[in-house]
Amino acid sequence: MTGLYAILGIITLIFTAPALAQEPQKGPVSGLPLPRYVSLKSDRVNVREGPSKEHPTVWIYERAGLPVEITAEFETWRKIRDSEGSEGWVLHSLLSGRRTALVAPWKKEPQLLVAADHATPVAKLGPGVIGTLRGCDGKWCRLAGKEFDGFMQQENLWGVYPGEKVE
Repeated sequence: MTGLYAILGIITLIFTAPALAQEPQKGPVSGLPLPRYVSLKSDRVNVREGPSKEHPTVWIYERAGLPVEITAEFETWRKIRDSEGSEGWVLHSLLSGRRTALVAPWKKEPQLLVAADHATPVAKLGPGVIGTLRGCDGKWCRLAGKEFDGFMQQENLWGVYPGEKVE
């Protein structure tokens, strides 16, 4: 009988695992989804090896508005990952909920920014250009900066998940 219960348990796990995988994980401190994108609030952000000031600084970001992904939380610290895959811990007060995105840092050529009709070119933006996300419908995102405002295909941006809708 014990073997039957084990088999039933495995079958239940197989059929419920997809439903469990779809539930977003919540941060233990903030209650917000993990992972999630945010941006750097300051022009100088120390990234530490671990979640305390006792841990050494491993590098310093000097680019306010840079999108980063929060992957973990511990008290007032957030573990972040950047577009190159580098990870470290920063104080939560140095992060902003303002959504920004990088134009295709993995591509060498500029990407086209278009008008609302998704056909009329507005600008070409080089890899690594940062813009503020004004919204995304799952395929297109409105991206704005000092000298540009238009729409770019979501797949050409780092700082928004595939298919994610941003209001």
